[in-house]
Amino acid sequence: MLVKKLCGIFLITWLYLAIDPIDRSDWFLDNLLVFLSVPLLVYSYRHFRFTDISYILITAFMILHAIGAHYAYTFTPFGDWLKETMNFSRNHYDRIVHFSFGLLLAYPLKELLDRIAKVPVPWSYIFSPLFIVAFSAIFEFIEAMVVELTNPELGIMFLGAQGDIWDAQKDIIVSLYGSVLAMAIAYILSTKQKQSPLSDLTNHE
Repeated sequence: MLVKKLCGIFLITWLYLAIDPIDRSDWFLDNLLVFLSVPLLVYSYRHFRFTDISYILITAFMILHAIGAHYAYTFTPFGDWLKETMNFSRNHYDRIVHFSFGLLLAYPLKELLDRIAKVPVPWSYIFSPLFIVAFSAIFEFIEAMVVELTNPELGIMFLGAQGDIWDAQKDIIVSLYGSVLAMAIAYILSTKQKQSPLSDLTNHE
């Protein structure tokens, strides 16, 4: 059963990355997303089942986020490698994950719009990126609130702006880019196949 395998992969990865993170307090704040979303996904499985491809996309995003949380995002090795290789001024792993938020979660969100909200299919391609932007903005607002409510050092680490005053706006924009790309791919595949995109992977467990 694919969903059980994905749960096992994520659990093993998450437990491994939970060992000795860069900063335990920052790790805890970053993992609030996991603590809230995973139980919700487990509970909703009895009432609403995403397609297999959506569960794969969700798992991929959660793993990327778990890696970032372990390294407090700012110190993620892959981001450091990109920084040195591409001569960037900062570690861009957080931007990669924000882009992935749109790229990997826009399609599962579209499924919710199609099957729960009964949004007409042409419009769900548009509404999904709009919701991604809205969720990204809400998350940036929550990050700003954490900075205000926690000690300055922890707040700045959790925010992960790395000195960029436009960090929040850029994070939202890249999530939009990712979601638009995801919907473009889904639309192209749907048009070519004249059925649900990646239908061979969308059987329900």
